[in-house]
Amino acid sequence: MIPAGTSWLTDPRARAVCDTVRAGGFDIYFVGGCVRNALLNLPDSDVDMSTNARPEDVMRLSRDAGLKAIPTGIDHGTVTVVVRGEPFEVTTFRRDVATDGRRAIVAFSDDIADDARRRDFTMNALYATLDGQVVDPLNGLPDLLARRIRFIEDPAARIREDYLRILRFFRFSAWYADPQDGFDPDALAGIAANLAGLETLSAERVGQEMTKLLSAPDPAPAVACMRQVGALGQVLSGADDRWLAPLVHLEGMLPLSPDWRARLAILGGDTPEAQLRISKSDARVVSDYRSLAFGALPLAEMAYRKGALVTRQVFAMRAAISETSSDLAALETVQTASEAKFPLSAADLIPAFQGRALGEKLRELEQRWITSGFTLTADDLLAGL
Repeated sequence: MIPAGTSWLTDPRARAVCDTVRAGGFDIYFVGGCVRNALLNLPDSDVDMSTNARPEDVMRLSRDAGLKAIPTGIDHGTVTVVVRGEPFEVTTFRRDVATDGRRAIVAFSDDIADDARRRDFTMNALYATLDGQVVDPLNGLPDLLARRIRFIEDPAARIREDYLRILRFFRFSAWYADPQDGFDPDALAGIAANLAGLETLSAERVGQEMTKLLSAPDPAPAVACMRQVGALGQVLSGADDRWLAPLVHLEGMLPLSPDWRARLAILGGDTPEAQLRISKSDARVVSDYRSLAFGALPLAEMAYRKGALVTRQVFAMRAAISETSSDLAALETVQTASEAKFPLSAADLIPAFQGRALGEKLRELEQRWITSGFTLTADDLLAGL
């Protein structure tokens, strides 16, 4: 049973969609992430719905009820119904007719079990009625409650339907699995036999999955498993996860919120920005983290130039890389340094210095001030000029 008070069960907009489809004599269920997260008492996921009504029926019934219906993926059975500005994806039960590892040709079905079988993991093949009753066509509920990530039926077959499921397996393991139970051996065998399929995926799709994986509270066990089966090297050549687990541990001590960009920086790799097709702004952050972590810029100066948060993150990365116990006392001056204000401006040096010489002298004096521990006053710096 879905816990009482779950937001999407009591949302009048979601109820309006369900009531509209049911008024036409059809069944409709909540499905996937929203059901999974509700049963695990986790924050809400996207609210998706599944029905035995054909897309044209959903379109007609919605419009007759005064709701906006958009054929966002009608060839694959998906209609987006908008209720007071809130979109809900309603998808007809489907079964796969043919797949090529990236896309599927589907046929509509009247059987909820057909729809469940085309999903990836047993924990995602759960449905819920409008009154909160859980519908479990493939007996996935025990896996969910035990936090086991298992492919539906034959792992290799599920993977060949969409090779991105290899990366989804590790992402879901990082977010939902019980780390004490290890990884499903059948899943790992299916992954190892189909690693070549990762080459068919776009860098954008791979990047999206990897950023979600690295954003998990502790992605280290999943990433280590990726390396062991050969998946990490396929999507991020040259990556090394030896420092990831120590970094996650140190993040928890400081504490720091997970930053997938810092974790990607410490993984390294030949060309992670290109291999994962991340944005230019994120690529700059990854590059900055990497250069700061492996560089020698003092923490106080880093805090002044880059801010306290970046400095604390780099401190954790350096401690992980050096494999030494972190000296938290080194962070005591970080906040003060990040708030320090250089006491001079260009106006203080004019007319004695102009043009290029002005900029060089200002930078020289700023460096003297930083080296002094931010203690020199404006008069101290200007003395003797």
